[in-house]
Amino acid sequence: MLLTDFFNQQKDDSLKGISHKNILIKKNIIAYMALNGESTLADLARELHVSVPTITKLVTELTDENIVSDNGKIETAGGRRPNIFGLADSALYFAGIDIGRDNINYVITDLKNNLITSTRDMDFTLSDNERTLEDICSRIEGFISTCGIERSKILGMGVCIAGRVNPKTGRSYMYFTSSQESLKEIIEKHTCIRVLLENDTRARCYAEYFSGDARTEKNMLYLHLGRGVAIGIITDGKLYYGKSGFAGEFGHTPFFNNEIICECGKKGCLETEVSGIAIEKKMVSEIQRGVNTILREKYDAGETIRIDDIIEAAKNDDTLSIELIEEAGEKIGKSIAFLINIFNPELVIIGGNMSYAGDYLMLPLKSATNKYSMNLVYKDTRFRLSHMGSEAGALGAAMLMRNQVIGL
Repeated sequence: MLLTDFFNQQKDDSLKGISHKNILIKKNIIAYMALNGESTLADLARELHVSVPTITKLVTELTDENIVSDNGKIETAGGRRPNIFGLADSALYFAGIDIGRDNINYVITDLKNNLITSTRDMDFTLSDNERTLEDICSRIEGFISTCGIERSKILGMGVCIAGRVNPKTGRSYMYFTSSQESLKEIIEKHTCIRVLLENDTRARCYAEYFSGDARTEKNMLYLHLGRGVAIGIITDGKLYYGKSGFAGEFGHTPFFNNEIICECGKKGCLETEVSGIAIEKKMVSEIQRGVNTILREKYDAGETIRIDDIIEAAKNDDTLSIELIEEAGEKIGKSIAFLINIFNPELVIIGGNMSYAGDYLMLPLKSATNKYSMNLVYKDTRFRLSHMGSEAGALGAAMLMRNQVIGL
C-alpha cells in the first residue's frame, strides 16, 4: 500500500466497519507518537482506549509499512521488559514553501518534524501577476523533482505567503486573486501533491512554538517585523485564526495620526511608521535632507537601501541608522503594550529582519512596553528575539501540513 493511499483512506466512503475503524486507530497511534514520542503497546492501549491485542496487531502492521519502528526493549523495575515503539525517521515526508517578497525558501521535513533538506531561491521577486504565479509553480515543481525524496513519499506540502490567507478555502486575498481557482488548487494541479495554504507569519509563529523553547508556553504572541508588520497568536497551545483566517493583521491597526497611505489603502497604520519599508523610506528622506550616514555612498550609487543595510550600518555605529531603529523600537513597544494588555501572554517573540538589530531594537521596545502596559501584565510576560532563521516560515508550513495529514 502506498503511504499516500493510507492517509487518504479516511475519506474513502467504500471503507466500512472494522477496516475503517482500524484506519482511524492507526492514525490515532501515529498522532499520539507524534505528540508524545516513543510508547509501549500497553501505554498506547491505555491512552487510546483500545484493547492490547488490537493495538499489537495495528502497530505490527504500521511497523511492516515502515511508519513505526520497533526500538527494542526498555528497562523496568521487574518482570518482562516491554518493547517500545516510535515513528520511523524516513517513512513520511512533507514539503514546506515560504514565498517571500524577494526570495523563496524550501524545506523537506519528516514525520518527526526533523529538517531533511533545505534550499533558497534569491533570484525571485513577488508580483501579483500571472507570469509570477507560473514562475512560482515552476520553481516549486523543480524543488520537488530535485530534493532527493520520492514524490510518492511526500504526503503534503505547506505553502505560506504574506497577506490575508484563508487556509480553509486555500485562497490568498492579497496575491493571485483573479483566478476562479484558489492558489491552493493551482499549486496542487501543478505538483499533484496535497497543499495547505497558510499565512507566512502564522507559519513562523507555529515553527517558533513547536521548535523553540516556547512549547512549554501555552499563550504566546509572535510579532513579525520585516518589511511589513504582523502577529501570530497561540492560545492554549493552538494557533488562533479568527472567523475567516485573517487574524493577525496587526500592522494595519490605525495607531498614528499621519497622512501616510498604507499599502492597505488606509492612513495611519502601524506599518506606516515602524515596518522595514517605512524605515527604508525614512532613511532615504534623511539622506536627501543632507543628514550624514555611511549609507550615503550606497544611495549616491543608485542602489536600493534595504532594512538589512540599515541594521548592518547600525551595528557599525552609524548614528542615523541607530536612531531610526530605536525610534521604531519605541513605537513598536507602545503597540505591544496594547497587545499584552488584551492577551496577557506568557511570551512575546520578536522575529523578522528587524529582530537582527538586537538591543538597538529590544531595549527601547521593552522600555516602551513597560511604560505603557499594566505593570502586573508586563511582569507576567517574557520577551525574546527569535532563535530561528530564514527557514522558519517554510518549516512552520511543513509542520502544519503534517498536522493536517495525520489529524492533529
